[in-house]
This record gives sequence, structure tokens and C-alpha cells, in this order.
Amino acid sequence: MGGGLRLNMNALDYLILALYFITVLGVGFAARRAIKTSVDFFLSGRSLPAWVTGLAFVSANLGALEIIGMAANGAQYGVMTVHYYWIGAVPAMVFLGIVMMPFYYGSKVRSVPEYLRLRFNRPTHLLNAISFAVAQVLIAGVNLYALALIMQALLGWPLWVAIVIGALIVLAYITVGGLSGAIYNEVLQFFVIIAGLVPITVIGLVKVGGVSGLMDAVRDSKLGEAGLHAWEGTGTTDNPLGAHWLGIVFGLGFVLSFGYWTTNFAEVQRALSARNMSAARRTPIIGAYPKLLIPLVTVIPGLIALVTVKGLGAEEGDLVYNNAIPLLMRDLLPNGVLGIAVTGLVASFMAGMAANVSGFNTVFTYDIWQAYFRRDRPDDYYVRVGRIATVVAVVIGIGTAFIAAGFSNIMNYIQALFSVFNAPLFGTFIIGMFWRRMSPLAGFWSLLSGTVVAIVTYLLHLADVVHFNSDLEESFWGAGLAFVTVAVVAAILTPLTRPKRNDELTGLVYGLSDATLKDDSLAGDAAWYRSPVLLGVIAVVLAALFYIPVF
Repeated sequence: MGGGLRLNMNALDYLILALYFITVLGVGFAARRAIKTSVDFFLSGRSLPAWVTGLAFVSANLGALEIIGMAANGAQYGVMTVHYYWIGAVPAMVFLGIVMMPFYYGSKVRSVPEYLRLRFNRPTHLLNAISFAVAQVLIAGVNLYALALIMQALLGWPLWVAIVIGALIVLAYITVGGLSGAIYNEVLQFFVIIAGLVPITVIGLVKVGGVSGLMDAVRDSKLGEAGLHAWEGTGTTDNPLGAHWLGIVFGLGFVLSFGYWTTNFAEVQRALSARNMSAARRTPIIGAYPKLLIPLVTVIPGLIALVTVKGLGAEEGDLVYNNAIPLLMRDLLPNGVLGIAVTGLVASFMAGMAANVSGFNTVFTYDIWQAYFRRDRPDDYYVRVGRIATVVAVVIGIGTAFIAAGFSNIMNYIQALFSVFNAPLFGTFIIGMFWRRMSPLAGFWSLLSGTVVAIVTYLLHLADVVHFNSDLEESFWGAGLAFVTVAVVAAILTPLTRPKRNDELTGLVYGLSDATLKDDSLAGDAAWYRSPVLLGVIAVVLAALFYIPVF
């Protein structure tokens, strides 16, 4: 990025940004008072209401990959980007709330890897803990690099200054306030992000002549009519996404989506911090409702950038797809509104990075350090380890940030990471949850083999040994192949190895519920409008209905 993206920010804009920085630090220090145990630090004492955890759940996903990446996809692939929301998120979020949270929350595990230790064995646990920790620092690097790059381009800050300031603020409020500091800031960040993106959408639509004017302009763009449809042309790969409907439904809608939303601890951690089972189940479902509408402020701006920014889509420089949102901010927003938009953009990067860092420090402390290095230490010892792990994660994130620099569309990089780390985990997890006969050895080798297949598929794609129509199509098929590999290995090894006894699996697999769990429902939880099943069904129906105008 260069000087062509520089924003003309004035004192009012900088004041808004400074007030935001002061506020998030204040929230972190306020949350510190509630931290007395490691559960308080890592899981907010399991005390938060559903509306707080629900907004934090969706906000944790509103990081760099969402705001910058989805707008980039909107400009590059058109309306087909909505698949990442309506089939690629909402059904999985609902499934997590209705089906999987009872196992997570009911078993009182502190992390996803810990569930795998109870369900399978310690090798499976360690493999997942390490792979998750690696994935989180890689994805944190994406958020941090994108934040620094945007600040350098928009405000003229040197890259290292932007990296250090962004990293230090996230570091401060998580180290001080733990998960509560992260979650309450994520609720604040959700509203700040939306406030920053809505003006871009509204002013952009006015500039292009409303929705009808935008549609006409997209038809005249390089995407053509195909840029306005989600499913048309997916009987073949002759569409902007270069993906067949089978890859979209199975690879994205099932494996990638369910793998991310149901087994990614950076998300599940928010639900585990809820105050009871009902609130934990409603957490991802509450998050699904704003998720339905996020395309209005990501995909639509991407389309607006496509038709208003000449030369968008260059391989390098200021006109890469990743700059769709910053370019619109430069061209459309007046001072004051500009400050809100920049603050919203900064909030999105910090929310995403905070989710990665808080997930990393919990898994490192509980699933690596406590499990394999220092057991049975005083509780405050593990809080100190968690704070040190937070510092380490941010430092490593600064290093991994530069890996993301090699991708003109960071969404492609993120999806590649998900296909490698999340898809095989989801396969192992879901089969083990519903097939009680699956053995511990089958769990370990399924997870390992699925991960290897996903990595090999990606490397073969990079080396042009195996051809895919786009990086995203490779992610869909890489995820699908990883899942199939997990299933095949599990089917082969399980009959040859010894399963766990039923009494060892109580509360961990479908059909073996823990009858000793007490009813922790609160007054009002039985109300019909708080039913996870009802709320979930409505969300899925809405997702299907939203496709009708853009089919």
C-alpha cells in the first residue's frame, strides 16, 4: 500500500479513535476486579448472560478476515460471497447451539482439546492442542498484519509503529482482564464495527444510484450478470467462484463451516463462558441473527468498490482486492464519519486478534503446560502462565503477520488454514461424538491422517500438480478430502482396536447422557422465545429465504 490510500483525517477523527483506545483499555482494567481464579481468567467464571456471549461470539469472527476479506471476495466473486454466511455459517452455528453445546458445557471441559482427551486419549489431545495453538498464532498474525498495513496506508503510521500499538492494546486488555476483558470489548467492538461500516454502504449505494443502480453497474463490470447470482452456474465451475455446487454444499457448507463454528475453540470459548446450559446453547444461535445481515456491510461494499474504483483487482499495489473497504473510505466518507469508520476497522482487527490470543492462552495453559509440564500447581500459578502465554502469542503473532503478506486476498489464506486445521478436527470430533464404538487409536490416526491429506492437497495445488479453478475451490475440496479421510481411517481402525467402556463415555457421546448433571436453568429460561430449537429453526429458515432474491 502506498500514499494513494492516505485518508485526510482531522482532529475530530483522531479524537474518536483515541477515545476508543481509552475505552477498551478501561474495560480491560474494569474486568480485572472479577478475576480471582483461573476459571475467571480463562472462562469468565462461566457467569455471563447469553446476549453478551452471543454478541461476543459473532464479534470474535468479525476480524480482518471478515471485514477486509469478505469485502475483497465481494469485489472478486460477487454475490456468491453470501455462501460464506447463509450456508457457510448459520446452519453450523445453530447445530453447535442445539446439538453440541450440551456435550461441551455439560461435560464442564475447559477447551475443545480437553474434550478430545476425555473422548479419545492423550495423544489425540496433544495433537489437537498443538495444531490449534499453531493455527491461532497464524490467524492472529493475519489480523495484526492487516491492522498495521491499514494504519500505515490510511494514517501514514510507520508499519512497525502500527504493529506495536495494535499489539500492545490487545495485549493490555487481555493480560489484565482475561476473557471477560476480551468478551466485553467484543460486545463494544460489534457496535463500533457496524457503526463504521453502515455509512460506507449507505453513501456508496447513494453514489451508484441505489440497489438497482448497483445491479446495473455490476452487469456492466467484469463479473457481468453472474456477479449478481449465488447459485446460477454452479452446475459447472463456470461461475465467478469457480466452484461446483457440490463443493459449495459439502466442502464449504458442511466440512469447512461446521469445522470452524463447532470445533474452533476461539469461538466455542465464548459459549463456555455463559452462565448456564441454556445461555450456552443460545450463544451461537443469538450470534446467527446478526450473521445473517453482515453481508449488507461487507459484500455490498465489495460490489460498490468493484464498480466505482477503477483498476480494482490488481496483483499488487493500492488496487488489490483487500483494499476495497479502505478505498471506499477514502473516496466516500466525510470527516467525523471517517473517524468512526477507521475506529470500526481498528475494532474489527482487534476483536479478531483478541479471540485468537484468548483461545491460545487457554489451550496453552490448560492443555499443554498444565497437562504435560506442571500439574497440581496453585491456581494463581496458572493465571500467571496464562498472562505469559498471552504475551508470547502476541509476539509470535507479530512474526506470523508477515506470512499473510504473500496473499493479495487474505480470505484465500484463511480458508486454506481452516481446511488444514479445522476440517480434520471436525471429522474426528463429529464421528467420535455420534459413534461411541470409535476407539481412542482410531481418533488419533484419523485426526493425523486427515490433517496430512489437507496439507498435501494444498501443497500440490501450490505446485500446480493438481489444478483447481481458484484457491477457494482448493480449500473446499481440501476440506472435503480431509473429512473423507478421517471417516475412512476411523472405519478401518475402529473394528481392529479396543473402544472405551460406556461408563468412560458418559456425557461425551450421543445417547449416553450424564444423569447426575443438575438442572441449572434460571427463571425465564423456559419461555418459548428462549428455546434454542425454535430460535435455531427460525435462523436456518431465514438463511434459506434470503437466497431467493439472489438465487
